[in-house]
Amino acid sequence: MRHIIIEPTQNPKVMKFVADYNLIPGSLELDRSSDISEIPLAQQLFNYPFIERIFITANFVAVAKQDTVEWEHVVESLKNIIEDELASNPRVYQQKEKEAHQVYSEMTPNPAVMKFISTKTLMNGFVEVKNSSEANDVPLAKSLFEEFDFVKEVFISENFVAVTKKVSVEWHEVMVTVQTFITEYLNNGGKISNVAPQKHESPVEHLTNREYTAAEQQISDILMEYVAPAVEGDGGKISLMEYDAETKTAKMLLQGACSGCPSSTATLKGGIENILKQFVPELVEKVEAVNG
Repeated sequence: MRHIIIEPTQNPKVMKFVADYNLIPGSLELDRSSDISEIPLAQQLFNYPFIERIFITANFVAVAKQDTVEWEHVVESLKNIIEDELASNPRVYQQKEKEAHQVYSEMTPNPAVMKFISTKTLMNGFVEVKNSSEANDVPLAKSLFEEFDFVKEVFISENFVAVTKKVSVEWHEVMVTVQTFITEYLNNGGKISNVAPQKHESPVEHLTNREYTAAEQQISDILMEYVAPAVEGDGGKISLMEYDAETKTAKMLLQGACSGCPSSTATLKGGIENILKQFVPELVEKVEAVNG
């Protein structure tokens, strides 16, 4: 049996049901017009007419209800359904730990960036190296810069290495070579980093050395819960850089594969802006990108 923890959210219409493992890579946002033919969990939940939307990402399911019912009357029933469905259909690829690293490549929304994903964890947090002169304390990045003259930036996080290339090559020409190099480097015991990784929760505080205001913290919490897991799945990092209360504008710091990505503007407008408007309409009306 999968055990679920119930967590209220800042939106009284939304309740989180948190599992003890990652449910899916990326995220799913579903309403009653969505195709749920291959999502048994959503099928069961939408049997309840008061459920409006379902959001699944990382290790939790967020359910949005109508005002016609109170959570206290339905939350335990929903919890039981989610536990039963996850027991039958975990919908997660669980890979057994092996002694050796196995590395596979994965495209990102940024055509200049390729993710090289290991079957083993590389670090708890992230390290970003913007050029070769910054790589001395990150041996894995330094080796990539020395081995391949087309490497422009290196972003290491959790279980992947995101490499940004220069325009001199195409990924189909060099992808396998880089993948092999990273695999051999890791399996030969190569050091990944000599500096402590930044934490995913608040990299902006590291950069700006300031505390969030109450409004900024509220916006940041929603980003970390609903947006960051999917962005990090694409090899990037997003966090709140600045907030203008007068214009209700939230400026986002984009790092890794997100930095300079041609689709980042569409992602901000089509996804992140909509989520923030949904959860904190009194705070956010628009979002802007700041490349890290």
